[in-house]
Amino acid sequence: SGKTTLLRTLAGSVKPNRGSVLVDGSPVRFDRSGLRAHRQVVQLVAQNPDDQLFAADVYRDVSFGPLNLGLSEDEVRHRVGEALTVLSIEDLAERPIHELSHGQRKRVAIAGALAMEPCVMLLDEPTAGLDPQGVDEMVGALESLLDAHTTVVISTHEVDFALWWADSVAVLVDGQVRHGPPTALLSDAQLVASARLRRPQVLQAAGMLGIDPDGLRCRS
Repeated sequence: SGKTTLLRTLAGSVKPNRGSVLVDGSPVRFDRSGLRAHRQVVQLVAQNPDDQLFAADVYRDVSFGPLNLGLSEDEVRHRVGEALTVLSIEDLAERPIHELSHGQRKRVAIAGALAMEPCVMLLDEPTAGLDPQGVDEMVGALESLLDAHTTVVISTHEVDFALWWADSVAVLVDGQVRHGPPTALLSDAQLVASARLRRPQVLQAAGMLGIDPDGLRCRS
């Protein structure tokens, strides 16, 4: 449906053929200085953390972005420390990247993006490939991002997670976007089916039991 391409476009990694990416009403400039400024506002975390992690250890990887902004050593150290704390991975700071689990590598990739202090964090399938404990840890990380006043945008095909987590939902079908409240949008059986998805289980159950689906979301 183009979820990853959309996120990459919003992040400035792909230049749109038509239209514009706007930040606070101003179009993103796709030259070097424009993208440098944009990536201090919007950061993308890829589905596969190995696409982003390349340093020998966690601290060096998380510090890469701030160092390239030309920040002082003290400011870089502060940003890295804050990012590791938010993601609850302070104990991994000196660990080699190759020794980390998949879930740990995902959180390190998020920490590297967070160290840039963006206003908006784009995450492509953050729960993909994680076991139940890893999903719980990722949810904790996402909650910490919200507590740090970062807007979180998630691309996912996990409709049950989207219903529970999101404040608003956009469904991409054939290059078109339908946007609205999670319960209303994900209750639309025709729309969900056309996107090659299934309605969330709780909404299926509500339909079979004749229960009004409004108010079923329980994240707090």
